[in-house]
Amino acid sequence: MIEARSVSKSYQDIQVLKDINVIMPKGKITSLIGANGAGKSTLLSIISRLIKGEGSIFIDGTPSSMYKSEELARKLATLRQINHIQVRLTVRELVNFGRYPYSKSKLKETDKEIVDNAIQYMELKHLENHFLDQLSGGERQRAFIAMIIAQDTDYILLDEPLNNLDMKHSVQIMKLLRKLVDEHGKTVVLVIHDINFASCYSDYMIVLKDGRLLKADRKENVITRQLLQEAYDMDFQIQNINGDKICIYYR
Repeated sequence: MIEARSVSKSYQDIQVLKDINVIMPKGKITSLIGANGAGKSTLLSIISRLIKGEGSIFIDGTPSSMYKSEELARKLATLRQINHIQVRLTVRELVNFGRYPYSKSKLKETDKEIVDNAIQYMELKHLENHFLDQLSGGERQRAFIAMIIAQDTDYILLDEPLNNLDMKHSVQIMKLLRKLVDEHGKTVVLVIHDINFASCYSDYMIVLKDGRLLKADRKENVITRQLLQEAYDMDFQIQNINGDKICIYYR
């Protein structure tokens, strides 16, 4: 379980998070939703210790500040929204970095097997020796997600993992995340803009607006017309299709 207690964040005179108290349950997919500027990525970055904020983050009951960096890297993996790599790497070399918290730069056979599996998961075997700058945006995104999978942590934090992905690969990623949770006991927390992917694949949802927490609850209690209209300042229609609540908002 990840818990945020009284988490706030300001940049100079602008407060981007305001006293957030929320729990992200273990063994579930939790989606952070809300309009641009709601504070979703900032909250995710504070949880992963990429940036500092006020308040406290607890992971399995232990303050995140108590974890050494190496310990945290074996507990929690994070994919940022924008990833800059300064050196020229192949797909396999990038995915190898996922094993760094365990073996440093000396990969054992078990590490290589985990890397192989992650590359296969992302359907990147035919590209494993290609350099990242030779790939499309969607292929690069899948390579970074393969690296996160190879890290093999209990908690996986993803900031807009569907960026640059077409419909087929977006569905593939969401199904994979569902499998990691349901079959491998992982906990996934992600920032996502597609409200229907969030509705279909999440267990739990956190709604932010202007840095404030509007609601944190099971998805069926979040996907309501009134709440979404408040979060996004636009009209929604919601239909039940095969047991999923689908939002219609483009008319």
